[in-house]
Amino acid sequence: MRRVAALLAALLLAVVLTPAAAAEETGHLTGTLPSGARWVADVPESWNGTIILYSHGFGPLEPQNAPDADTARALLADGYALVGSSYSGPSLWALESAVRDQFGALAALEARIGPAHRTLAWGTSMGGLVSALEAEDARHRIDGALTTCGLVGGALNLNNYQLDGEYALSRLLAPGQDVKLVRYGSQDEANAAAATLAGITNAAQATPAGRARIALAAALMNVPTWYTGDAAPRDYETQEQQQEQALTQFVLGFVLSGRYQVELAAGGNSAANAGVDYRALLERSSHAPQVKALYRRAGLDLQADLAALTRDADVKADPRAVATLARTSVPTGRIRVPELTIHTVADQLVPVEQENWYGRLVTGAGRGQLLRQAYVEGTGHCAFRPAETIAALHALEFRVSTGIWADRAEPERLNAAAGTGRYVRFAVPPLTGARR
Repeated sequence: MRRVAALLAALLLAVVLTPAAAAEETGHLTGTLPSGARWVADVPESWNGTIILYSHGFGPLEPQNAPDADTARALLADGYALVGSSYSGPSLWALESAVRDQFGALAALEARIGPAHRTLAWGTSMGGLVSALEAEDARHRIDGALTTCGLVGGALNLNNYQLDGEYALSRLLAPGQDVKLVRYGSQDEANAAAATLAGITNAAQATPAGRARIALAAALMNVPTWYTGDAAPRDYETQEQQQEQALTQFVLGFVLSGRYQVELAAGGNSAANAGVDYRALLERSSHAPQVKALYRRAGLDLQADLAALTRDADVKADPRAVATLARTSVPTGRIRVPELTIHTVADQLVPVEQENWYGRLVTGAGRGQLLRQAYVEGTGHCAFRPAETIAALHALEFRVSTGIWADRAEPERLNAAAGTGRYVRFAVPPLTGARR
């Protein structure tokens, strides 16, 4: 027992007493990589020897080295150096270049300040997919990865289940109106399609039949039933109302507009629904009881609607686009370093169900001992508090330093470190519409 206690004490000291490093340069540093990507870094005078390689989410290709200003200030005060790149275009879906540009930014920073004792990847949203891919990379060195609200289900699953929901809205709510869902010729065309589909959805909310069909589409799209408020609604009507609000106020505008950028990067459309059995798809959804109840109350024939969706589904993918995204934008699960993922239980843009798919992928690749997944009782995409993500970072550092997770990624320990009480045990439902 004494040996065990001594070992635990030594492990604890290894985490707490991170040796400081003498940075050759400190302050705010910037540069440009050969790819054209720009990078930005901040190095405190009392550098603790750890670099955080931060990967930003989908959006303008601007360099960013932390998820928000409050988190950046807290990390710098604790001695961490921060670095991140803009990625290089031509598309905002920059997965072709992101991992390479991120490691280029890391190398550029170390050339200025000297080598790090430890490097931790941290990614948010699309950047969470980047950090997951960095955790698999055998060509470059990181010591661990923190993936927050990460798109760990990969681009092909994302595009397919989003198409399922969009198609259901279009086919069931406006069968006589031709809403273009794929193969956009311009950003304006994609934006117009998003506005049209959001308008159709909003108008349908006025009737029981419309609300039932919106719930079906939301289930196919993995849209959570909690969008606003301090607690998740329990009754089906309020849940559907919040799904409709999420779809019309946020989700449809983002994902249809974003599809053009994904297609631009992929060289075509990667989504398909031809041959999909929508009855089987709904049966695998955790929202199936809600959908069935709302259909009964509206006096609608759910099986007829599902049969119509199956019969009329005719979107086929471009093989080249599928191959491109499979190569650049889908994880293999073969992580090489410890990785901790965190997710809100109700994420409208990157559904928490992606964590179920990713966890099974990593376990199937024989790397499950390297992965831990934690969940925050909250609604919103990346709606974490700085203390919650920093607590997760320290849990990851413990694993990197000691070689064991112990209980550091458990809700009780994360809550004790964060002081928020929002980490919970959560059984993640399967990802509806996953094709891979």
